[in-house]
Amino acid sequence: MSEKFQAVVIGGGPGGYVCAIRLAQLGFKTACVDSRGALGGTCLNVGCIPSKSLLNLSEEFHKVQNLSSKGIEVGEVKLNLEKMMKSKDKAVTVLTKGVEFLLKKNKVSYFKGTGSFKNNNEISILDEKGTETLIHSEKTIIATGSVSVSLPGIEIDEKIIVSSTGALKLDRVPTKMVVVGGGYIGLEMGSVWSRLGAEVHVVEFLDHITPGMDKEISIEFMKILKKQGIHFHMQNKVESIAKSNSGATVITIDKDGNKNEFDCDVVLISVGRKPNTQGLNLETIGVQLDDKKRVKVDHAYKTNVQDIYAIGDVIAGPMLAHKAEDEGIAVAENIAGQSGHVNYDTIPGVVYTTPEVASIGKTEEQLKESNIEYKIGKFSFMANSRAKAIDDAEGFVKILADKNTDKVLGAHIIGPHAGELIAEIGVAMEFGASSEDIARTCHAHPTFSEAVKEAALSVDKRAIHS
Repeated sequence: MSEKFQAVVIGGGPGGYVCAIRLAQLGFKTACVDSRGALGGTCLNVGCIPSKSLLNLSEEFHKVQNLSSKGIEVGEVKLNLEKMMKSKDKAVTVLTKGVEFLLKKNKVSYFKGTGSFKNNNEISILDEKGTETLIHSEKTIIATGSVSVSLPGIEIDEKIIVSSTGALKLDRVPTKMVVVGGGYIGLEMGSVWSRLGAEVHVVEFLDHITPGMDKEISIEFMKILKKQGIHFHMQNKVESIAKSNSGATVITIDKDGNKNEFDCDVVLISVGRKPNTQGLNLETIGVQLDDKKRVKVDHAYKTNVQDIYAIGDVIAGPMLAHKAEDEGIAVAENIAGQSGHVNYDTIPGVVYTTPEVASIGKTEEQLKESNIEYKIGKFSFMANSRAKAIDDAEGFVKILADKNTDKVLGAHIIGPHAGELIAEIGVAMEFGASSEDIARTCHAHPTFSEAVKEAALSVDKRAIHS
């Protein structure tokens, strides 16, 4: 007879394992099923965490190379890529083991294998040897995340034509790399390899990078990345990619119909991700998908099938680890009869390049589209004491507030520690704060956060230091 659980989570990524832990905290006998063999999902194993490790290490390498200009003389700086990769892998291993410990601590049963539905209440788990285990579930949460997509007719081999997964594991620095797609992931990985010595070319179909980002920030971002040596080819559509013994040739057509060729060692395909719903046997139990193959859910994350729920990248919304985590907690609390919810207006997005870029709430373009009257406050890091003192003063803070009520509607930051600074604005927005509320809050001096205060003051044209 199969083991019975009150709740089973299929997927052990940020949404899945957080959901399983919260269910266990709420008193449910819970199981978590994951196929990877290492918990944490894409984010921890081949996404957010290893990429941030490499971003940090490549930035340190770049800084050391330029220390002499600041009065610190060092010997010859050499790159040991093998050691750098081992440092990245160590960080991942420590964290995945940590997640496994958390499941054990919270008495969540962990099954390694591929989970799928036998029927509404029975889950089949196939391990790597092909052995099947059946478990019974009263409530099941689908949290299987997403997978990277390629372009039509282009096969990713993770050697010459790579996804972000392959880009994290290169065993040498490419002489030349072409990044197809100017989104968050492509720019982060392009930055890594550019700082380590590769000539990086970004090919983008649109006329701007980071689609969906506030346009003013996006323009400034590209300006800074160009200054750092990254080459951009906008409004170029990839026609084909031909592999050779030495690398690949990317052929594009620009907006004027001209054909362009880019020879390179490595091509990084970074054109988005799709929900990972294959192999779940959703058709067997009748779970409905939308036109983008995402699982359809209501406000409580229920599918059309009773006792089946879904969260994270498999449903609509931004494909972000922290969004999935919040949904994992919300659905667990809803199942327990509580009022779990996620405020989708206050989910931040961050690009972890140097400088960082962070956004929350509405962009200026979205406010215009919605005919919402707004005020803008901006403050440059060039006028921030801390940023100037450490010679890291590129970028600015931009706050958007309602013209009549002064309520903060959105904020966008490009500059040092933007990913940390955005959290203050997130808290403010959660409590319905005005720009005046931020402006009246005392910020320590000298800190980067003073730029947030000055931007808030600037909404009503009373910034002190600009």
